[in-house]
Amino acid sequence: MTELTATNLKAALWDTLNSLKAGNMQPAEGDAIASQAREILRTTNTQLKISQQSKRPVPADVIGFSEK
Repeated sequence: MTELTATNLKAALWDTLNSLKAGNMQPAEGDAIASQAREILRTTNTQLKISQQSKRPVPADVIGFSEK
């Protein structure tokens, strides 16, 4: 399994969309993948908001997720 990064997440979502369009994936499977992606992004956004409001540096894992 590859490391979770924003680039890999984007690629997985495009692959999912293309598979759905081609009929190679069931809509429920695509919906589950999209739901997981939303949760990952929601969690990352929450981490950023907490850092901003507490005036703390952005966690290294958030930076790693976005920059790799």
